[in-house]
Amino acid sequence: MIQKIIKQNIRPRGFVTQEKAKIQAEVLANSVAKRFRHFCKRFKRQSIDCFRLYDWDSPDIRVVVDWYAGHLVVAEYERIQTSLEYLPQMANAAARALGVPPEKIHLKRRHTNVADGPRYEKIDSRGERFEVRERNLRFWVNLDDFIDTGLYSDHRDTRVLVAGIAPGKDFLNLFGYTGAFTCAAAAGAKTTVTVDRSSTYIDWAKDNLILNGLWAPKHKLIQADAMSYLAQAYRKNERFDLAFVDPPSFYKDSREQAAFDINRDHPQLLRDVLMIMRPGSDLFFSANHQRFEPQFEGLPVKDIVKLTPKTIPEDYRNKNIHNCWRMKV
Repeated sequence: MIQKIIKQNIRPRGFVTQEKAKIQAEVLANSVAKRFRHFCKRFKRQSIDCFRLYDWDSPDIRVVVDWYAGHLVVAEYERIQTSLEYLPQMANAAARALGVPPEKIHLKRRHTNVADGPRYEKIDSRGERFEVRERNLRFWVNLDDFIDTGLYSDHRDTRVLVAGIAPGKDFLNLFGYTGAFTCAAAAGAKTTVTVDRSSTYIDWAKDNLILNGLWAPKHKLIQADAMSYLAQAYRKNERFDLAFVDPPSFYKDSREQAAFDINRDHPQLLRDVLMIMRPGSDLFFSANHQRFEPQFEGLPVKDIVKLTPKTIPEDYRNKNIHNCWRMKV
C-alpha cells in the first residue's frame, strides 16, 4: 500500500514534506546525542554494549534507534505519510550526531499491522555477525539479515532475575530464539532445554553457549513447535523447576494459516507448560504484543506477580515493549 501511494504521487493527509523531515532529523539528532551522553559511561561500566537511544519519543518521529557496540540500528514503523527517503535521512542524522560511519548504519522497516505482511522474514543473506557484551555474557548479533538482531535487550534485567534463580534447577527456555536466557541460566542450572521452531536460531543458541564457554551435554537444543514439544515432554515425564516462556505475538504454519495467536492461544499454552512444571517451580511468562489481554483465570498456580515495569530498562522508557509475569507453581 505504501509503495503504491508513493508511485501514484498521492500525498495523504499529514504527509512529511522534505522541510518537515529536515526539522525532524535535527530533533532526532539532538535527542540521540543527549541520550548517548546520558547512557554511555553508565552502560560501559556495566559492560553493556547494546542499548536504545531513541524510543519513538515523539509521535511525529516514528523511529527507534539502537546502539550495538558502535553500530546504529535505525528502524521506522512504516506509514503512508513518509517517503522512502525518510528512513535514510533520519538514520544519517543520528549517525552524524554520534560520529558513526555509513558502513555501520543498519536500516529496518517495521510493520505495525498483521495485514501488512510477514514481520520477521529474512531480509538479507550477508551472514555477518559480531560479538557484543551484556554484563558477564556475550552474544552474537546480526544487524542486517533479519528484522530482529538476535538479542532482545529489553529483557536484559529479566535475564539477571532468571540467572539468580537458576542454580541447581532444570530450566526450560520455550520459544528460545538465540538462547540468551539459556546462556543466563546455564552456568548455575542443573540442566537446560531450549526449544525453537527455527533451526537457524537453534544453531545460533549453540554458538552463543560456545561463545560463553558454557556448551556441555547438560544443555539440550531442540528444533520443534512449542506445543508439539510440550505434549511430547509430558508423555516422557520430563519436568522442570524453572521456565522462561516468551512466545511471538503470532506465527503461521506451512499453509500460511494462523498457527498461533498469543491473545487466543496463551491460556492453553500456559496450561500445557504448567503440566511439566514441578511443584514449587517458577514460570516467567512474557508477551510483547502491544494489545495483549492476559487471561490467567483458572491456572493451577499459587501466585502470579506482574514484574513489569520493573523488568523494562530505562532506555526503553516510552514503549510498553513487553509485559512479564512470574508464576509460582
